[in-house]
Amino acid sequence: MRVPRKPVRPGSTVSARSLDPVLGPPVAVPDGTRLIHLQFRRFAGCPVCNLHLRSVVRRHEEIEAAGIREVVVFHSHPEELAEHAADLPFAVVADPGKRLYAEFGVESAPRSLLSPRAWWPVARALARSARERARGRERGPSSRPHGGRLGLPADFLLATDGRVVARKYGEHVYDQWSVDELLDLASRAARPAGSAR
Repeated sequence: MRVPRKPVRPGSTVSARSLDPVLGPPVAVPDGTRLIHLQFRRFAGCPVCNLHLRSVVRRHEEIEAAGIREVVVFHSHPEELAEHAADLPFAVVADPGKRLYAEFGVESAPRSLLSPRAWWPVARALARSARERARGRERGPSSRPHGGRLGLPADFLLATDGRVVARKYGEHVYDQWSVDELLDLASRAARPAGSAR
């Protein structure tokens, strides 16, 4: 796996901050009472991002029951992103200046779409998006999304004190933790050090 120029490493601590979602109240990071799954996606209406986020939506109650709060960051403007975030049950944060992306070492690269491992998820995502738009259930992305189309996903699991429990820098557009992987990481983070599985 290629590591970004300025990666955030497990065991490091992120500084406390308050993030303003496009809808809903501010979100404290770290949370203080729950783990935070901070995921970096691409642009508002991204079909591949939507494919993944639907899997998170379907299992959101299970994720919350495991003591995890979802916070999803996009590099779109708040006004554009709000139209796509209305039915999501978790915090969605706009970062059009990519400040958080830079801080967490999240990059863009042509391999996001050129990797053969991305082709099948991209095809599935485009087909799903076309169906949903035809039914009037989804709005398509801008033809020229702010921040470009070549973003790579990234996932960070943050402890209540801001310590990075785990991280994943995606190698292509659909390379992120599955919900099962997230729940497993959270389960391991909750166990005392040295305890048996």
